[in-house]
Amino acid sequence: MADDQADIRDALRLLLKREGYETQGVASPAEALSAIESREFDAALMDLNYTRDTTSGQEGLDLLTRIQMLDSTLPVIVMTAWSSIEVAVEAMRRGARDFIQKPWENNRLLAILRTQIDLRQALRQASRLAMAPVLELIGQIGPSDANVLITGEHGTGKEVVARTLHALSGRATKPMVTVNAGGLSEGVFESELFGHVKGAFTDARADRVGRFELADGSTLFLDEIANVPLNLQAKLLRVLETGDLERVGSSATRRVNVRVLAATNADVNAEAAAGRFRQDLLFRLNTIEIHIPPLRDRKEDVDLLAHHFLHGYAQRYRKNISGFDPAAIKALHEHAWPGNVRELDHAVERGVLLSPGPSVRAADLGLRAQAAGGPAKLEEMSLDEVERYLIQRTLSRHEGNVSQAAKALGLSRSAMYRRLQKHGLE
Repeated sequence: MADDQADIRDALRLLLKREGYETQGVASPAEALSAIESREFDAALMDLNYTRDTTSGQEGLDLLTRIQMLDSTLPVIVMTAWSSIEVAVEAMRRGARDFIQKPWENNRLLAILRTQIDLRQALRQASRLAMAPVLELIGQIGPSDANVLITGEHGTGKEVVARTLHALSGRATKPMVTVNAGGLSEGVFESELFGHVKGAFTDARADRVGRFELADGSTLFLDEIANVPLNLQAKLLRVLETGDLERVGSSATRRVNVRVLAATNADVNAEAAAGRFRQDLLFRLNTIEIHIPPLRDRKEDVDLLAHHFLHGYAQRYRKNISGFDPAAIKALHEHAWPGNVRELDHAVERGVLLSPGPSVRAADLGLRAQAAGGPAKLEEMSLDEVERYLIQRTLSRHEGNVSQAAKALGLSRSAMYRRLQKHGLE
């Protein structure tokens, strides 16, 4: 927070502290630049006028330019009085993300900060995937209202992409609503997505708002979309086509304005060709497709991601660990990563927890059961490792189709999803 008035800094500090934010207040552009050079921030909230003059905003504009040179990704929100709106517009042209008028409304200030911080964090996560073409496409279509189909194997970061698209959109001031569409049984599908009225069925003791209504004016993320049963896809198609829905047990039509982001690990085009997924629904979902390649096809990302995860977990668990020993690096490079980024995340967390010294060892990572280039040795595996290995092999055999893999394993779809979550494979 950069403002030359101490009472303004104090008011902002108290407001943001109640929301759980850690803040640093500075009184001048020079102090602001020094703070940004010395530590990393999620957002900068700055006044446009300081002691050199009080009306032109030139000091603030100069500060904004310097901040952009130091860190072009840092979200900057400028504060201005009604009389200097033109200066705020110029600040936006120079790269500020938003502006707040003094005296500010607490709810608006907090909403803007929350949106920009979420965007900053989402872009950081996405950029760590080191996939320039994917990131470029996200940047192009994020601000639009286009429906997007996100494809990729389990654990590749599909939800990270969805959150980034939402954060870039004009709907970002409202939270994104997420639902595992493929994990809903037929009995609760309509109620979960469209809501119900009291008395609609035996356990309907009160009215319930569905996910589409919750996402009105915002974004709805439908995960595992390819696993929605065929007979329920028509109900989903109607609301995507018209924006109209009825709660279960009601004849009153409600209209919603929702941007839909859908994700699947299955080959949804093959599912449509085989008659297991409606082609017209696919057209509605697939205005743009973003495909995230598996980690085994971008081995250059393994080191980058592994060290990022290690740094985070070393801080979380307060362990003095600085890296991986040579055998651990070799194990990371040779592993096939069937669980992709999520599996790598979990392996590094395990390594940090188990490492007794300053470096994570190969044995700490627990990768032997799925090492690339050789068969798994069941006699060396724990019961949990056997279950995880079997689930991975079955998913691979059925090309990532959760429903077919669950059937092959003799599990219900909900039981399969519980095991996927347990093993970090969902």
